[in-house]
Amino acid sequence: MNDGERLDLTAITRDAGRADVRRLLLCTGDAVHALYRAADRVRHENVGDEVFLRGIIEFSNYCRRSCDYCGIRLPNRDVKRYRMAPEEIVAVAAEAERLGNTTVVLQSGEDPWFTCERMCDVIRAIKARTGMAVTLSIGERPADELRCFREAGCDRYLLRFETSDRELFRQVHPDDDFDGRVRCLHDIRAAGIQLGSGFMIGLPGGTLDTVVEDILFATGLDLDMIGCGPYLAHPGTPLSARAPEGAASRSGAVFEDREIYFKAIAILRLLNPRAHIPATTAFDALQADGRDLVLQRGANVFMPNVTPQAYRVHYQLYPNKPCVDEDSGQCSLCVRGRVARIGRRIGAGRGDSLR
Repeated sequence: MNDGERLDLTAITRDAGRADVRRLLLCTGDAVHALYRAADRVRHENVGDEVFLRGIIEFSNYCRRSCDYCGIRLPNRDVKRYRMAPEEIVAVAAEAERLGNTTVVLQSGEDPWFTCERMCDVIRAIKARTGMAVTLSIGERPADELRCFREAGCDRYLLRFETSDRELFRQVHPDDDFDGRVRCLHDIRAAGIQLGSGFMIGLPGGTLDTVVEDILFATGLDLDMIGCGPYLAHPGTPLSARAPEGAASRSGAVFEDREIYFKAIAILRLLNPRAHIPATTAFDALQADGRDLVLQRGANVFMPNVTPQAYRVHYQLYPNKPCVDEDSGQCSLCVRGRVARIGRRIGAGRGDSLR
């Protein structure tokens, strides 16, 4: 779809087919601006103008997995490993609430040291000390552990499927299984936990049709939160050698059109009007105002980093990660300024699922 073509964007709903999604991903000129305006309108009408703050604590960079795109993968010997003590995690969570976050996101690699019992103790301590929602982003866990997390007070769980292409998933996850990942997503929901998932755009080996299928797969999961962002080639990973040269090499994308990342966000909003959609940090690594633009193209969640500065520099999933030289107070001030500049307001509630 180019400047001279018209598509009725009001007809783009969750029942949209592959042809519609593909056409939107390829749109150019005025059609792109129309897509962004439509996504922003749908966001305003369905989830409002509040931007919910969900503070991320990157509490461990130990990981048992060897995912080919991730900077903290097990075989990477150049990573300085760390684990925050449980009591420190709880203290940082309390500070996150003081800074205005209404959700704390506990994120780590798949670290076996944090057993089910230890994680439940941390969840219970945070719930006792704060009024925040607790989100876990700690990789695949067995169904019985997920039920324990829910009983301890876990409200939400983030687990990206990364790509819906089984063969591509197999190529970049040498010690994981696509069916197991999807089964875990269903187990999270069965445990009564709000579910967030999503994918990366531009994995080496992916195509435009991969993005189409990922958007439709995410929509079919009927998620409470959907996140996507650019694949960024980390130099300490096997996939870095497969990143294309030139202008696209920074993102490792298979397309030179940077707008495809933002178009994907806008399409997800049109197909999932009541889902929470975050402006993920990787967009700022793509370009300085990336998260601001995502908030104006369908997103309604901002996830500031509240990890103590001494640790955050060692949690490098991808290169050029922003905010590694700031503390949580500086990040908080920055976020509030950014939200105000685009004419939005910080969310006062927890931002629970609208499903």
